[in-house]
Parts: sequence; structure tokens; C-alpha cells
Amino acid sequence: MVQGKTKGLQNKGTSTRKDRQTANLTKGRKVIAPKKAGLIKHDQMKKTLSAKINRSVEGQMVAAASSGKLTIMRNLIR
Repeated sequence: MVQGKTKGLQNKGTSTRKDRQTANLTKGRKVIAPKKAGLIKHDQMKKTLSAKINRSVEGQMVAAASSGKLTIMRNLIR
């Protein structure tokens, strides 16, 4: 048998702040965009540079893959 008073007791709900935050997670950027003009310009420049670098790397990969067998990709590393 249960000892002590058990009538009227209720379990605490699991709706803590952490549980509510994890329920609202969405996909996408997790960084807050800058507000100052200089930081905005720097962020745009960083974004365009990374896009150009990715585009050039992809172009090199396509050129290397289309020139022959895919096993020749090791020559690019050297």
C-alpha cells in the first residue's frame, strides 16, 4: 500500500521553456542578419565571394569529370 497522502496530487506538466523552444525549431539560417550598414555590406560581399568560389569549384569538377573517366579526379589534387 502507498504510505502518505496521495489524494489530490498532480504530476507537473512537461511544458518547460526548453521543450517549447525545441518544438518551434525550423530549418534555415540560424544567424541574425546584421543591422548596421557596414556589416550589411560585409555580409553581402562574403555571400557573393562564397558563391563565386563555389561556382568555380563546381566548374572545375565538371571540367575534370567531362574530360575523361571519373577516376582521373586524383590529378586535380596534385
